[in-house]
Amino acid sequence: MTCEVDRLAWPLRFVATVAAGALLLTGVTLGVAPRIWGVANAHEESAVELPEFQPLSQRTLVYDVANNVIAVFERENSQPIKLSQVPPPVIDALLAVEDTGYYEHKGVNLRGFFRALLSNFATEGPTQGASTITQQVVKNDFLAGLPRDGRYKALQAHYATMLEKVRTKDEILERYLNRVYFGNLAYGVEAASHTYFAKSARQLDLAESALLAGLLQSPSDYDPFTQFDAARERQAVVLGRMVDAGYLSGVGAEAAPSETFALNPTPFAIEATHFVAWVREQLPKLVGAHAVARGELRVTTSLDLDIQRAAE
Repeated sequence: MTCEVDRLAWPLRFVATVAAGALLLTGVTLGVAPRIWGVANAHEESAVELPEFQPLSQRTLVYDVANNVIAVFERENSQPIKLSQVPPPVIDALLAVEDTGYYEHKGVNLRGFFRALLSNFATEGPTQGASTITQQVVKNDFLAGLPRDGRYKALQAHYATMLEKVRTKDEILERYLNRVYFGNLAYGVEAASHTYFAKSARQLDLAESALLAGLLQSPSDYDPFTQFDAARERQAVVLGRMVDAGYLSGVGAEAAPSETFALNPTPFAIEATHFVAWVREQLPKLVGAHAVARGELRVTTSLDLDIQRAAE
């Protein structure tokens, strides 16, 4: 009798298991299919050709009577620099932490892309990283404001491959170097170098380059002005990545952290604040709001900075 019950129970369990599996597969298909359909048809909703890069923000400089800069007006702190003017350690450090295969891939790291794509299809939250430098340029220049869903990641990859067909690797890397955010309102490596070290990126050494590259992962967490120890620890990680990528020898990585460097003592100083505020208020009346917004003005004033300092 027991054997007969067991023989009857096994087919019932088998049927129940198959039915449950079919229901699960159906549920997964119904949940994922709309997203796959959206990605498959993304080309119908997007421009066939990528637009040109928009001009980078330009700064307006305000001078006193002796040609001393007393103020800088800007929408964002961005100071363009040519790729040829950036020292090799800066480029090597950025590639080591952001995209070691930059000069080999066609815009997308396929392994990282599919890992991120599968993760993002499974959740409504923010997308995973694993973006190449080309994808980051696409994100900043062409996809700003779009929701970060699975379709976004597919569009980003598609645009990145398109971009690499119309721009050289060096052109894309130069755009990245001038747009990436380093914290403290500094966009681009030249602005970051002036903000953190009070000098041009042309003068950066290995230790300074590694410190700046370390900021990219989380500018606030590794801000050397407020989190100096964390910034130095991250600097060591960057140097290790440079060794792993073949950009640096182990001896060089060990020596770099001991190099002394001076952080900018007055990164956010503005002199003659009331006078500068008055100049900012007068500019739209003198040259028009459009010219002020466009930037790149050079404003000479009647202020004598030496007398102003003595008075203060």
